[in-house]
Amino acid sequence: PHHTSFTVSIDLLGRGNTTGISAGDRSRTILALVDADTRPDDFARPGHIFPLRAKPGGVLRRTGHTEAAIDLARLAGLQPAGVIVEIMNEDGSMARLPQLIKIAEKFDLKIISIEDLVAYRMQNESLIQLEDSFDIPTKYGNFKLYAFRQTTNQQVHIALSIGSWTEAEAVPVRMHSNQIGADLISIMESDPGIQLDKALKVVSKEGSGVIVYMNQLSTNTDLLSRLKKFKERLDGKSERTMSFGKDPRDIGIGAQILHHLGVKKVKLITNNPIKRIGVVGYGLEIIENIRM
Repeated sequence: PHHTSFTVSIDLLGRGNTTGISAGDRSRTILALVDADTRPDDFARPGHIFPLRAKPGGVLRRTGHTEAAIDLARLAGLQPAGVIVEIMNEDGSMARLPQLIKIAEKFDLKIISIEDLVAYRMQNESLIQLEDSFDIPTKYGNFKLYAFRQTTNQQVHIALSIGSWTEAEAVPVRMHSNQIGADLISIMESDPGIQLDKALKVVSKEGSGVIVYMNQLSTNTDLLSRLKKFKERLDGKSERTMSFGKDPRDIGIGAQILHHLGVKKVKLITNNPIKRIGVVGYGLEIIENIRM
């Protein structure tokens, strides 16, 4: 449910290791795992150490412990590798942040939250850059289209906005994932798909809002060049044929897009309120949910 990127568990072969289960064996396995000279056949599978892979972009992509460990090492100028553990309460339950803060105070340990790390990185870094923007007509009024390039993988994501707002105002927001090119064509021909039509209608009725498209194409197709052709078509200079891939949502990148557009407080357009959880760690305050 947390989309943790697990790999096959391992134990180090030799070098003093025995069953792999002791703290010493696990320590040697971990050190070998981050050693550039170690080869795949130096490990037995399965084992007692579970390697995890962090998403490129760290906590700005995913607010996970895996990404936080790598980010801390990188920010310290060290090799981007780390070890994460779960700390248990005395009753056997998993310790959460309030309990961890007490443990840190008891043993004089330094502690920060993942939200702290996200806030620091968002103040000092960005994983997106604005590539283009232009007006786009719809049956619900003229929207502004923004194209953002994600610096970790060069994918291009889209935002449609209407109206204006201040950072103190709550803005209607829809996080959308679909075949972007087909949707843009349908907007121009005043016949958008059902979900998009509902989102456009809601933000238009509210007087302002943002629809964010997250795009993770599996091909090397350059979305920017296709957007250029689409822009030319709006000007009557190009033919209509375009096709785009389908992708899942990426909340971290979407949150940075919203920050770029000056959105801090959100009226989330959704029929599934539980999806709001992924946004909280990125400095966005969810004021309410709006059903489509």
